[in-house]
Amino acid sequence: MARHYARCCQEDYDDLLGEAWCAVFQALDVTNTSIGEPEHYLLKRARWRILDYVKWSRRRRCSDAEAHPLADETADVAPRVTERALLSQVSDSLSDTQQVVLDRLLEGETWREVAAHLGCSSANVAYHVKQIRKRCAPIVGLPAEDPLPDECVEVA
Repeated sequence: MARHYARCCQEDYDDLLGEAWCAVFQALDVTNTSIGEPEHYLLKRARWRILDYVKWSRRRRCSDAEAHPLADETADVAPRVTERALLSQVSDSLSDTQQVVLDRLLEGETWREVAAHLGCSSANVAYHVKQIRKRCAPIVGLPAEDPLPDECVEVA
């Protein structure tokens, strides 16, 4: 599994393998091996940990690029102003829960982290993201039936 994600995401194989093993060892403490098939649960936990690491690594790389002082000086202000205006338009039409979901996702949290904060499942967060996308589609000018291209959809 680590090798697959290392190839797909251009991450270091050893780092991903280490993260997977850490997740397995942490999950062993709470796993009841006498019930069901614990290896499926352990593999799921390892996969989640790998995907969280990939997302964290991408966030870190993006924030390093943003921290470069020349990038701020030469950046065009118009896209940021447009982005803020669109966000304020969208957030006015959202429910309180959807606003919390949007804010947390914009801060860079994963769906599982947002779900843990709200006390619900990541499936509930996925539902709210779908509703947010439906409300964003007319504002941004995307078709309502498929509001975002596939590359913008987060793997949960």
